[in-house]
Amino acid sequence: MDYALKCTGCKKDYPAEYPCQTCGSCGRNLEVQYKGGVKFKASDGLGFWNYEQGLPKGRYNHYELGGTRLMRSEESPNLYLKLELENPTGSFKDRGSVVEVAKAKEYGYKEIACASTGNMAYSLSYYSKLEGIRARVFISNDANRDKIRNIRETRTAAITRVDGDFNKALGLAYKYSIRHKAFLTGDYCYRKEGQKTVGYEIMDQLPSATHILVPVGNATLISGVFRGLTEMKAAGRIRQIPRIIAVQSELCSPLVKAFKRKTEIRYEKPRTAADAIAVGYPTFGGQGLEAVHATGGCAVSVTEREMRLAQERFEHEYGLIVELAGAASVAAAGKIGLGGKDRAVAIVSGGNV
Repeated sequence: MDYALKCTGCKKDYPAEYPCQTCGSCGRNLEVQYKGGVKFKASDGLGFWNYEQGLPKGRYNHYELGGTRLMRSEESPNLYLKLELENPTGSFKDRGSVVEVAKAKEYGYKEIACASTGNMAYSLSYYSKLEGIRARVFISNDANRDKIRNIRETRTAAITRVDGDFNKALGLAYKYSIRHKAFLTGDYCYRKEGQKTVGYEIMDQLPSATHILVPVGNATLISGVFRGLTEMKAAGRIRQIPRIIAVQSELCSPLVKAFKRKTEIRYEKPRTAADAIAVGYPTFGGQGLEAVHATGGCAVSVTEREMRLAQERFEHEYGLIVELAGAASVAAAGKIGLGGKDRAVAIVSGGNV
């Protein structure tokens, strides 16, 4: 789709050729603005690239991803599971990475920089290698060792360990991108455009969906899903947007607390073992709250024990390994009061453990 960019802060407009995801004037994040809205073709299957008409116009290599299974839960006839762990690097992050890396190459960059808790860095390193671009990854010293191994095994990423959490790594990645003229990737506009295709697929797989449970770290996925559903409704592809349910760990739940207290989001030091959602101050937190409020949804937290039990049940019932963050949405399903006609979809976001 033809598009332009607009700053979320000072509202400055940029053309699609602007080679950055942050505003050159105020430093705030940019948003993609499509000319004339998204136009959907008749559905001819799933797969990520069947929704290319909903992505920013670019020069993409059509790597195989998306089209992940929607499976009915063994525990409840009201619950379905969206298995994003079936993507090439084991998480939903591939949907955003393939767009970001393609844009970096299109703009002529030789290197990308990102902050990550693990999955995103692995995904970006994987696609950077395919596109012949270097990657610089900023990641906490406390990061999951399996994910660090995955990143190293791509043999394309230089890893900088950070004595601090994701938000500290985010600042370091930004400074590195300026100093070394690297394309800043991560939780920005092009990633959100790729990740919104999760919402597209869910509604094409289950048009009767009434709820979508989304694990929330930096809130890019939840805001992207809401954006995708809004586009589908505006185009007449769906009649009603399901309620969006934000899910966080009790040991890192800044969005849930803001929702319940009706306040702005405040930083909270992450203490959860669910590293993929261990983000103390989500970049797209405001948009995540908007998604919840606009759809009549809610925000709920789950305990570490509830996530671990859901993880164990998942392996026992389906023979699949899911990480704690991926199990969070499944653990939360029993807390939202599903009725007989409800059809809820829990996004199982990843399995990199």
